[in-house]
Amino acid sequence: MGIFEAFRAIGYITSGVPFSVQRLGTETFVTVSVGKAFQIYNCAKLNLVLVGPQLPKKIRALASFRDLTFAAYGNEIAVFKRAHQVATWSRHNAKINSLLLFGGHILSVDVECNLFIWAFKEIDQNLAPIGHIMLDDNFTPSCLMHPDTYLNKVIIGSQEGTLQLWNVSTKKKLYEFKGWKSSISSCVSSPALDVVAIGCADGTIHVHNIRYDEELVTFTHSTRGAVTALSFSTDGQPLLASGGSSGVISIWNLEKRRLQSVIRDAHDGSVLSLHFFANEPVLMSSSSDNSVKMWIFDTSDGDPRLLRFRSGHSAPPQCIRFYSNGRHILSAGQDRAFRLFSIIQDQQSRELSQRHVSKRAKKLRMKEEELKLKPVIAFDCAEIRERDWCNVVTCHMDTPQAYVWRLQNFVLGEHILKPSSENPTPVKACAISACGNFAILGTAGGWMERFNLQSGMSRGSYQDTTERRSCAHEGEVVGIACDSTNTLMISAGYQGDIKVWDFKGRELKSRWDVGCSVVKIVFNRLNGLLATVADDFVIRLFDVVALRMVRKFEGHTDRVTDMCFSEDGKWLLSSSMDGTLRIWDVILARQIDAVHVDVSITALALSPNMDILATTHVDQNGVYLWVNQSMFSGSLNVDSYASGKEVVSIGLPSVSSTKGSAAEGSNEPKENNLQSKDSTTFKSLDQQIPNLVTLSLLPRSQWQSLINLDIIKVRNKPVEPPKKPEKAPFFLPSIPSLSGEILFKPIESANEEAKKDQDDGRKSIDAASSQFLQFLHSSADMKNFSAFTDYIKSLSPSTLDMELRMLQIIDDDDQQEPEKRPELVSIELLLDYFVHEISCRNNFEFVQAVIRSTGKQFDANRDYKGRQESC
Repeated sequence: MGIFEAFRAIGYITSGVPFSVQRLGTETFVTVSVGKAFQIYNCAKLNLVLVGPQLPKKIRALASFRDLTFAAYGNEIAVFKRAHQVATWSRHNAKINSLLLFGGHILSVDVECNLFIWAFKEIDQNLAPIGHIMLDDNFTPSCLMHPDTYLNKVIIGSQEGTLQLWNVSTKKKLYEFKGWKSSISSCVSSPALDVVAIGCADGTIHVHNIRYDEELVTFTHSTRGAVTALSFSTDGQPLLASGGSSGVISIWNLEKRRLQSVIRDAHDGSVLSLHFFANEPVLMSSSSDNSVKMWIFDTSDGDPRLLRFRSGHSAPPQCIRFYSNGRHILSAGQDRAFRLFSIIQDQQSRELSQRHVSKRAKKLRMKEEELKLKPVIAFDCAEIRERDWCNVVTCHMDTPQAYVWRLQNFVLGEHILKPSSENPTPVKACAISACGNFAILGTAGGWMERFNLQSGMSRGSYQDTTERRSCAHEGEVVGIACDSTNTLMISAGYQGDIKVWDFKGRELKSRWDVGCSVVKIVFNRLNGLLATVADDFVIRLFDVVALRMVRKFEGHTDRVTDMCFSEDGKWLLSSSMDGTLRIWDVILARQIDAVHVDVSITALALSPNMDILATTHVDQNGVYLWVNQSMFSGSLNVDSYASGKEVVSIGLPSVSSTKGSAAEGSNEPKENNLQSKDSTTFKSLDQQIPNLVTLSLLPRSQWQSLINLDIIKVRNKPVEPPKKPEKAPFFLPSIPSLSGEILFKPIESANEEAKKDQDDGRKSIDAASSQFLQFLHSSADMKNFSAFTDYIKSLSPSTLDMELRMLQIIDDDDQQEPEKRPELVSIELLLDYFVHEISCRNNFEFVQAVIRSTGKQFDANRDYKGRQESC
């Protein structure tokens, strides 16, 4: 258990599993796999509507029917009703490759040529398959398809290039097609009877009549690779869409028997699945590049255009930073994309535009990726000038200029910042001043220059006259930072020299040497500390004003990939290629927590509120979020859950925060089983914070109604008494009967029941009051008023007011000793309770309301007795 607990992963749209489309009423939904969980999108706007629970293994196949989702993982099939797992089917002894929805049945095929038939009309946890087919030994199934109007029959394609037609009811092989001497990668049924399309690994598409075993037409992809997905149009247009492993989608005209159009930049990875919507000119595609796209055929030339899409990084991100007060994350990846992720609403995530890349790519017949800017290696942002001009600066790999972005419009800015050095070298570091007006760039040649972000013009360079060359550093500039008042500017060179400059005058004020090559620097504007990482894996903290080293942290055993300060400057977080994330206490100069993750962290960022930590990892396309437990546990002592010098191993966050069923026969997710554990943990951490009051967590209306109960009663009092009807019917108490006839009670029995009800009411009132006093006396005897507090907090305002009204002096017999008068004893215990709760500062607002209500009752009682004496 560490300070940061795994929360969830964002930025994942789909993985390498074909999607499943189902229609519910007038809406269409698509189910996609994201590793060990699945997500369901509404196709109307491609907005996320449901995230499934986490499974023990990665999903290998998906099928859906209405609100049921079938996910094959390993050699098991999990059945979900919406997000709740209702069954797990286990009969396969090998990994399942494909699932097929077949009427009221599900067909599953594994790698050992076993085909099982499952009926899901009555889902049972221990459901046994209703049929089993063992395929031939020399037949390795690769795809599964049901031809329309063929009762109880399926076609199975193989890697050997042959097709088999099976009757799943009789479990007999009806026919075997010879094939085309190439592995079959996909097959789909067409709107025409007896016609199917088969895609092969050699890039050919065969439109075949399976009734007569005749070839109708053959198409061949112009690009290399297998045909991975096929789909027929059902809106009247004779179109066949095919997707290949190169990411190209081809549209074939079946009447003219030729290629109609090609979407060259459809996807950056292999096309996993294609689907034409029923009676609509809309095609949906998914790819291994972490994207789902919808194309519409509404142009005059018949070419499809992109209608809507959802996408994430197709390559691992390597730079992240929080933005918009922690609600968004800026992320730059190796896929040349600069993205904005929302941690609150996934639909707000988007990619920043790079000036009509799609149109230019289509005109030049190139891929979009080739026209995009090179991968970002460093960037900085300033929110203060978001509405005025560009507020983000990015440095790109092997690029001698930096680019600016206008984040308000999510577009690339109009200026390009080019350092005016004699020998242009790639820009390696950048920083934006605290005021948001200036950007400082550092190059691989040691040149540093300041630019105005509004105009994009140069405002001078920083040069060290002691250097042999007219530049700032002898070697590469690895980091730049500015203070909060635009007084100082700090830069670090790869040779290990740290220099402090006058921001406005651009003069060198001081310098010092670290002693070894510097890899990265991070500056905290609040406390003025500069953290540096050298190639000896040691983190050193320098005081920029005092010009000396104040802290030194050792512990990493491999290259440090990233660092960041907390907003208050008390923590320093660092990640390394050794797989560890370490948290250092700057004030106490010690390590307070260390965790080891399965995949090494490449970049990290802590939100301004310090509640969420974002990380990116090696070969992972998503951004992973962690929750700061110290913000929600209620305990100020971090050592109670931090690991200290120990390194604790934890897993990465998942897309879904819930897990699968705990055991066989359990229909609830595992996350539900953790509720009791979490609740006990919360109770153990429920302690009083010194010198602070603790609230009761009751609804505001409950304790406010107790204070204003007399006003509420006056307001709810009827304006005039109820009037008797002019012709009031004669009333006799009736007895309910099964026959429907009205039976009347005798007057004697009615009077007896009324008397009995009145006695029961008195007994209940006495019991309630005695229970109130019983809790009060027992709590006073045990010197622990928690039970009494819980009891009165459970009472309604009117009931509690009645209990307080009954605590009054019954008579005015002053001759009787106070110890023998029970009402005075109860009042004394109630006052002791008030004194105890006020001194402990517990249930502050509720106790104040009870005291005020009690004071009102005693004042009313005193005024009433005063009026009696005056009379």
